[in-house]
Amino acid sequence: MERILRGVMRYRNTTREQMVKEFQKVRDNPEPKAVFFTCMDSRMIPTRYTDTHVGDMFVVRNAGNLIPHAQHFQDEYFSCEPAALELGCVVNDIRHIIVCGHSDCKAMNLLYQLRDPEFASKLNRRLSPLRSWLCTHANTSLEKFQEWHDAGMKDPIFFSSETPLRRFVAYIDSEKKFAIEDKLSQINTLQQMSNIASYGFLKARLESHDLHIHALWFDIYTGDIYYFSRGAKQFIAVDEDSVDRLSAEVRRFYS
Repeated sequence: MERILRGVMRYRNTTREQMVKEFQKVRDNPEPKAVFFTCMDSRMIPTRYTDTHVGDMFVVRNAGNLIPHAQHFQDEYFSCEPAALELGCVVNDIRHIIVCGHSDCKAMNLLYQLRDPEFASKLNRRLSPLRSWLCTHANTSLEKFQEWHDAGMKDPIFFSSETPLRRFVAYIDSEKKFAIEDKLSQINTLQQMSNIASYGFLKARLESHDLHIHALWFDIYTGDIYYFSRGAKQFIAVDEDSVDRLSAEVRRFYS
């Protein structure tokens, strides 16, 4: 805690004045452009690796960058994640939702271990809120991964998207660059796009193409950011060679 307090003092003496100016600039007319879901991992600093600033995004973080499917909420939406979707996309009319997963995700590493029925038993879930959270809200990701894994990890995976008729295809790690848990992480990131589309209060905007869902994936150890390209049907590293092509895809499909 002392380190945090010292950090507050450094902020007061360095960036505070500039940040206050930015706060004042957006106070009366904030125009956030995205709701950004990512993991609570301390290595994930989305404003830094997207070069965004005060007022640019609503950021929601949890273990595993999960957005629970609407089927879990029969009578009320009683979770932070759908509440954040409503605040961002209904109250504030934001048009873009981004889900960002990452490599070496501790939640995804644990989810991979939960393939073991004993490890995922009801008793163990009662002893561990994290296991319970993953078993409840990431089980679909694990099932998709297991089916793909058992088939040889080469076949495409199908995901539902903004509407039932807008399914998309994904090839996972076709270059065989990533650890098995990271492959699961990428599948989980894409599954959240389907989960987001399950909420009825977003249906009209999704069907009218007024609201769009995207996926990013961050490789912790190289610093590379990957964007899921529906055209290429896979995660593409955002770099000098790809950024113009990916930007053109975004303009074509999401403008």
